[in-house]
Order: sequence, then C-alpha cells, then structure tokens
Amino acid sequence: MIRVLLFMLLPLLTTVGAHAQNASAERGAELFQSECARCHVRADIEMRITNDWLGESAFDLYQRIMATMPAETPGSLTPDQYLDLTAHVLNMGRATTPVEGSNVARLANLEIEQAAASDGIDYYPWPTMNGGMHSNRYAPLDQINADNVADLELAWRWKAENYGPRPEGLNVTNPIMVNGVLYATAGTTRNVVAIDAGTGQTLWMWRPQEGDRFDSSPRKNSGKGVAYWTDGEGKEVIFVVTPGYHLAALDAKTGRLVESFADGGIRDLVDGLRMSPVRDDLDVTLTFPPLVIDDILVVGASHQVSYRPPHADNIKGDVRAFDIHTGELLWTHRNIPLPGEEGAETWFEGSETVNGNGGVWSSMSADTELGLVYLPVESATGDRYGGDRPGDNLFTSSVVAVDYRTGERQWYFQHVRHDIWDYDTPSAPILADLPNGRKVLVQLSKEAFAYVLDRETGEPIWEMEERAVPQTDVPGEWTAEKQIFPTQPPAYDNQGFTEEDLVDFTPEILEMAKEAIKPYRLGPLYTPPSLANAADGTIGTLSLPGTLGGTNWEGGAYDPETGKLYIGSFTMPSVLSLVPGAEFSTVDYIQGAARTPTVEGIPITKPPYGRISAMDLVEGDIDWYIANADTPERLKNHPLLEGVDIPRTGIPTRAGLLVTKSLLFAGEGTGGSSIFRAVDKATGEIIAEIDLPASQTGQPMTYMHNGKQYIVMAVSGNGPAEIVALALPD
Repeated sequence: MIRVLLFMLLPLLTTVGAHAQNASAERGAELFQSECARCHVRADIEMRITNDWLGESAFDLYQRIMATMPAETPGSLTPDQYLDLTAHVLNMGRATTPVEGSNVARLANLEIEQAAASDGIDYYPWPTMNGGMHSNRYAPLDQINADNVADLELAWRWKAENYGPRPEGLNVTNPIMVNGVLYATAGTTRNVVAIDAGTGQTLWMWRPQEGDRFDSSPRKNSGKGVAYWTDGEGKEVIFVVTPGYHLAALDAKTGRLVESFADGGIRDLVDGLRMSPVRDDLDVTLTFPPLVIDDILVVGASHQVSYRPPHADNIKGDVRAFDIHTGELLWTHRNIPLPGEEGAETWFEGSETVNGNGGVWSSMSADTELGLVYLPVESATGDRYGGDRPGDNLFTSSVVAVDYRTGERQWYFQHVRHDIWDYDTPSAPILADLPNGRKVLVQLSKEAFAYVLDRETGEPIWEMEERAVPQTDVPGEWTAEKQIFPTQPPAYDNQGFTEEDLVDFTPEILEMAKEAIKPYRLGPLYTPPSLANAADGTIGTLSLPGTLGGTNWEGGAYDPETGKLYIGSFTMPSVLSLVPGAEFSTVDYIQGAARTPTVEGIPITKPPYGRISAMDLVEGDIDWYIANADTPERLKNHPLLEGVDIPRTGIPTRAGLLVTKSLLFAGEGTGGSSIFRAVDKATGEIIAEIDLPASQTGQPMTYMHNGKQYIVMAVSGNGPAEIVALALPD
C-alpha cells in the first residue's frame, strides 16, 4: 500500500511545484487536530481513503480538501497548509508505515519538470471578501500569466441597474465564490444575489424590506458583500448585514431565509446596543459582512461620519459574536470600556460614559490556530475635536486581538492616541506567514504606516519610537504629547506638510502654490486641527495624509511566496478647520467648510497623487513604487503646463489590488479610468492594460471554475454599475 500512496503523491508534488518541497505530514497532523478533528475521526478517514481514493491522483484529493475543509470555512487555509493536511490524510488512510515529511521532500527533489500551480486545477474558491480569514488577497493561480494576460477578455457582465429603488451608479461589493456560485450585493437596499460563476446568470435574489429602518440608515448602499458558512454536510448559508442593521441568514442554494436562525432568519442587531441617552436618531449600521469563524459570527458597527456630530455622545460601536445556528449572542467586546474596566483610565473625567462610536466598520481577520480574531477599531466621536474625551481613549484607533470563542481580549496596539485626524483603523489586518517562518500581523493605516506585529503577542517586530508631536491651541481640546512611530518599514506615502511637498512643475506654479497655502498652518504628521479664525490669521491646518488616507478599506495584497506586500495609497491633503458647534452641535467645535487649495485645478502637492508600493516584510523595506494611473488629460492639457514634460502622475484614488502566483493586478479604484493593469510583482513594470466597461470599484478577486481562471470585480462610473468577469479566450 505504501507504494500506491507514494505514487499518489507524485502528481501532487509535480503539480504544486515549490510548495511541495515543504509538505509535512507532521504539520498536517497538527492542522487536522485544530481544523478537522471536531468533525472527522481516523476510522472515517481510513474508510474514505480505502473506498474512494486508493489509485486516484492525490492532487484530486488535495483539491477536494481545499474545496471542502475546514467545514465552516473551506479554502481558508494556505496552499502549504492544504499540502500538509493532504499528506497527513493519506497517512491516516493506511495501516502501514506512514509517509514522513522526508519522503515527501525526497519525491519533490526527483528530476521532473514541475508544472505551474494552477495546471490541472479544476476548482479554486474565493470564500471571503479578502480571499480568506488571513486577508491576503492572494491566490496561487497562474493560468493567467505574463505570457497571456494581454489576451484577457470579458467572459460575462452582470448589470446591477434593476436592483434597488433606482439604478445603482456606484457598487463596491466584493463577490465571494464557493461551489461554482458567486455571491454579491447590489442596490442601495443591499439586495443579495447569487450568480453562476461561469456564465454570469442570476440564480436567485433576496431583497431586504426594512421600511423606516432603511429610511433612517446612515449608509444606504450596496455594501461590501456577504459571508459564507457550511456545515460540510450540505447545509450552506449566506449572511449579510443590511442598511437598517439587521443580520440576515439565507439558504445559499435558494436565497430563502433560514428560519431556524434568530427570528425567522433575521437578527435585529440594534437589540442589546449601548444607546445614547441624548440622541433620538439611530446612528448605526454596517456595510461590511460579518466574519465567519467556525460556528461563530463576529459583527462590527459603523456610524455616520463624525466631522460635525450633533453630540459627543452616540451609540457605542461594540463588537459582538453570535451563534451561527441560532443567532444567540455569545459575547461582546466593548471598544469603549465601562467604568472600572481595563482602558477606562485612558478616558479622563469619566468621558468613557459620554462618548460614542469606536466601532469596527471595516473587515476583520482571524487566526484559527491561535484562536484569535483581530478587530480594526475606529476613532470615537468626533473626528475633528475631542475636547469631550480627554485622554488616549483606548481601545479606539487600535487593532485588538480577541479570543473568538470567549470574547476575552488578549492584546491590543493603539496606533493613534486621542485621534482627532480621523485616522481610524481602516482595513482588515493582514496575517502574513513570512518565508522566514515568522507569523506577523500587518495593520495598514490612514497615516501611511504599516505596523508590523507578532500576531500571537502584539509585540512589534521592529522597534517603534514614541516621539513628541505638535500640541493643540484649540480651547478645551486635549492632545497626546507623544505618538507612535515605527522605525521599519518606512512610511509608504507622504506624511506631514511642508513647502517641500508643493507642486513644482514650473517656477511659476511653485510660486502660485506658495501663495495658495499662506492662509493655512503646515506641520509634521499629527499636527492638530486649528481654528478657522485662529489668532495667527490662519484658517485651518493642511494635513497629509488626509482624512481618507493613505490607506483606506481596500487595504493591501500579500504574496506568501515572496514575503512582499502590495499597498494602494493616495496623496491628498485635508484641511482640518474648526468652527464653533453653535446651533449645529452641543460639541464646542466641529469641522468647518475650508477647501483644500489647488493651483488653478492642479493638485497642491507633488505627484504621484496615487501610488502602488511593494513592501518587503522580511527586510522591512520598500522595494519599489509606481504611480497608480497615467497622467489625466486635464493635467496634460492644462494651460499652465503647455510645453512642460511632467512625470506619470497617477490620480488621487486607491488601486484595487489582487496578487496571484504570477502577477499583481491593479484597477484604479473609485473615480479612476476603466483600465485594469497586470504588473510584474518584482519590478513594478506594467505588463498589460485591459479595458473594462467602467472603473474598478469593488476589489478584484479570482477563482478557478471548471478548469478556467476568472478575475471578477464590480465596476462603476459609466451608467449603472456592473459585476464583470475576465478570462482567457476559449
């Protein structure tokens, strides 16, 4: 039997290539205990291997395990982990001497031609909005590669125009694909749709009907997508959070509500919230899907933008976990602590009781081996003035690691103390398994730092320094004397604003830029907002990065084979200008109406205005960066630039990124052109440009279906929004 099983391993090793040399049945045994043993016992595995798999290709077994395991989150492990698991399953399936990791390595070293990772793969899922619970946005596929990527064409188009009360002009959904079906959201009412992954045919649609709750929602839009769960025995469920803040469970095959979940398939997420005693409006919702971990749903909360809040007090954005079968509340993590709890001492004068927000409005990540879910927590009310909340304000503007079974906080890292720049934590923490064996968490940020932490302990990988920062002169405000600055990796976009940042295409333009910024305060990163009628005659602070980043919800894409992280960011300052709350607010100061200056429409800063950076997470360096787009025609043809040769400027959008075994893919994001690019991962060289019907607005994803690789994304900006699929011609 050992001979048969070794022969079975050979196709797997030759197909998966570089991964196979690291395959380990011993590691696979540990994975089996953590991910599979709760549903499968050795006798069951032995019977299945003996009855169904002896004599078959181990690669087919590898694909089957990847497509179905772990039962709750298929496809959520890395390719290396699935190889280890396959080796262990093969060992379990026989009664003779096991195939040790050394035997696997010996077979891998045979002088045979190693095929590409996707050769022969019939199916590869994309089971969460970021490709898996590690949020890597990576797939080990290369059917589409540098040699043929220029041949990509539209395989199908799905139009969102008839979903919702009016045609949808902007869609930012992030489709998932499981078992040949895409699941996505569309329309301002956030309809859920199931789409055939190979043809684009609509299979079913579910429409929430929320009445007044929808009418009063602070964020009416299609949302960012859905979550998927299966019990591994045929039951499949799609979960979505609606604009009115309900959690709905839908049968993945039919779109009907799962009546055994909560109240006939819907859980009212407002129930149990810590409400504000001074606000009558219901300022809470969520545009991101919940995170599914085992039999647990973890759900965040978001609110209205808090530049001009009516009160400092608001609903508190607690993170909660629910039983995936019943909808029962399992635990609550209070990002704004109760009096006497850990962190309350950082809210001076009891301000933890009279402030709100502090939710998780973005996507989350999880490490099932460590049993941790990672929460990217936003700032508290308000985004520009924090005089009502003196202190550092834990656990806002932090990444927090929580035991996903109990809700107990294990560690936290606050990257902005007393946030008054709206530098809340904007994207899913990226869990990176580095080529050197280290397991880290990377939190990208609006301030354009990548905070690299040990994901078990939260300890920084490289030294971080506390540095003194400018202090406020706004009456009643409080500012932290020091903020955290990583020593590595370096910032991946511009920080702080000085005259050195001003656009200088010509001496005339530079002088005009200097004149334009005279009414504003300048300064380094963390220069605080200032009054619109300050005593020094200024009307506000020019802050860079601006309120939207740096990085925002799109995050980055990580390549586990090379240890490289790809980041989209843009360079756009914001004016932080405060005016009295007066009749608008009980808060002393709120954001004023000052606008970012330009030079007759030319951005005030040097280009690039948007960029893509490649960061080496092993060395802590930035390898290269490129502009995210070509120079727009309005700049090329600007009267002040006639006859001037300017560099490729990019545009102030954030690229949507996807990384595969062969290539980095990048769209231009909301507001960009309808060009989708394939980029050399090592150099940043643009290999191909593919035309889309409109600009990429949802993040691109990829999958294999019936042996064909597709790249799918939402596009918007040219009529009603669509979801489109790219593939190679037949």
